[in-house]
Formats: sequence, structure tokens, C-alpha cells
Amino acid sequence: MPTLQFCVSLIVLLFAPGPTNALLALGGAEAGAWRTLRLLPLVVAAYATVVLPLAALGEDLLRQHHWVQMAVTLAAALWVAWMAVTLWRRPAAGEATTAGLSGKKLFVTTLLNPKAFIIGLVLIPAQASQGAALAMFFIVLVIAAAAWALLGSALYGDRAATGLSVLRRVCAAWLGLLAVMLGSSLLAT
Repeated sequence: MPTLQFCVSLIVLLFAPGPTNALLALGGAEAGAWRTLRLLPLVVAAYATVVLPLAALGEDLLRQHHWVQMAVTLAAALWVAWMAVTLWRRPAAGEATTAGLSGKKLFVTTLLNPKAFIIGLVLIPAQASQGAALAMFFIVLVIAAAAWALLGSALYGDRAATGLSVLRRVCAAWLGLLAVMLGSSLLAT
């Protein structure tokens, strides 16, 4: 895959709405940009935990043990569905709540993010220089994650109680759709 095509693929994939990006936007809306941006090292660490080993070993592992891919896909579908239900049930803006974006939720969601598997199994291994590809991946990842947190933070504050409630529901519905798509992909295999 040529370098330009790789970069465009990374940008499209990492900027697209997904489980991690939905949580970052919601975190930005609930807690503001700074509090959410402080969680970016967790996003990077979770992606690194998945992408680095997959880029090195994943293709052979999946070729020899097809059930591994199915198990990971099932775990991702169940986690994303649970996150969707949690967001949907969260109290409306203005009601008392102790819920919020935690580092643990963000880390686990990112660990199970299907984008990491695509990057680790498809995009990185297709590059001649995997070191340069990994560096580009982490740069684009940080920019995309920060952009989602900043986008959500545009709703932060007293003026956005209604917007936050709507954003929660939209994020919950999006995560629910992603969970259904992941689950249905298991039926196709």
C-alpha cells in the first residue's frame, strides 16, 4: 500500500465515529477539554497494546486459530453493547450523576475497538517501513482523539444541558448500532 493511501486510510479510520471517539466526545461534553485530553495517554496505551503485537504476530495467529478473531469480536460486541446501554440509562442533564468518562472505561473500550484490529492486521503489515507506519499511526491517533474531545467540549458548560442529553443518546445509539454490526459479523463467518 503506498504511503499516501496508508495515511488517508489512517485519517479516515481514526477520525470516523467509533466507540472510543464517542466516549471522548461525551467526556469532552461532560468534563471539558482539559480533563478529557488528560486521558489521551490511555487511548494511546490501549491502541499500542493491541496494534503492536498484532502487527508483529497477528496474521499468523489468526490464520492458525480462527476462533481467536471470533472471540475478540464477540467480546468487543458485548462491551460496546454494554456501553450503549450504560449511556442510554445515564440520568438526563441536570440530574444527579456519579457516572462519567473514566480512564478504565476508555481503556477497555479502546482495547476492544475494532479499528485497532484493522490497523494492526491490515494497515501496518502492508507497509514497507513498519516503524514509520507506526509513528504515523500514533501521530494521527493523538490528533483524532484530541479532535473528538474538543468537539465534545464545545457542548461543555451550563449552556449545553440539552445538547449533552442529546449527545448521550446519539452516542448510545451509535454504540448500539456498532455492537449490532459487530455481532452480525460473527454470523457471517
